[in-house]
Amino acid sequence: MALKTIAKKKKKQIKDVRTARVYVNSTFNNTIISITDDEGNNLSWSSAGHLGFKGARKATPYAAGQATENALEKAKQYNIENYKLFICGIGPGREAAIRFFQTKKLRVTFIKDTTPIPHNGCRPKKPRKV
Repeated sequence: MALKTIAKKKKKQIKDVRTARVYVNSTFNNTIISITDDEGNNLSWSSAGHLGFKGARKATPYAAGQATENALEKAKQYNIENYKLFICGIGPGREAAIRFFQTKKLRVTFIKDTTPIPHNGCRPKKPRKV
């Protein structure tokens, strides 16, 4: 007769994170929000497409605000006090995400724009011959 071993599940420990980093990646088609701790471990994330917005509605400021709210709601269990914002991209959702932090009166310690800017990068296409 074989004995079954029952594995005990450990209770998930929720750590207190005092300072969190919020990465806002805003493109012309979608807005993605990621909240991490200072080491870069992901605490929560959300996007406009994840919330059910489809097509052109994903690229609206309203969808970006809803995605920000959803990501912050998931991260509420970590007792975050300070936020550092890292904004990347040129889509319409970048301003909406910043505005959401201002309306909720959350403590933002700094905001940094990490959008890549080319320093005379790739060679452009040759002109079209018509």
